[in-house]
Amino acid sequence: MDADTLLDDYHRWRRFQHQARLDREHQAAWQQLQDAGVSAQRTTEAYRSMAEKAAAQGACYRTLFLREHAPGQPLACEGWLFVRRVLADGGATRVRATLLPAFTLPLGAVAPGADRAEAVTLEIFDQLLVDRGLASMARVDRVDAAGDTRFITLIDSVRGDLRRHLE
Repeated sequence: MDADTLLDDYHRWRRFQHQARLDREHQAAWQQLQDAGVSAQRTTEAYRSMAEKAAAQGACYRTLFLREHAPGQPLACEGWLFVRRVLADGGATRVRATLLPAFTLPLGAVAPGADRAEAVTLEIFDQLLVDRGLASMARVDRVDAAGDTRFITLIDSVRGDLRRHLE
């Protein structure tokens, strides 16, 4: 085996290791949200706070979400979310934001500015958990493109140096 093939295999292995770690992290965070029964109202308040800090300080928050790469095959992805505004209209709560990708399996790790920022519209809603006796929890899904669901934005992981990459 030549050195180039060996290095390519190593980099591919590292990408799959990173993917496995993100899948576990997303699943654990999702389980915590489910156990806590976080409401859509509380989630909306958190996103409003993120929007205020984004406007004042240029804050971008680490976000994990599932992206369906093939039918029935969602994989966790990672990015930085710049929350522009939160809109409540007719019982629906929408979040307008900009997403900077940080990791997807096809691309691997993405440096800020290496891939274009993406305008996204998310919807916050309560999901009924029938298997838990009609409990509910907040869920955040993308509504302007198919396949991106279960956004989990981590308010304790924030960066203020990404604003120049958002355009």
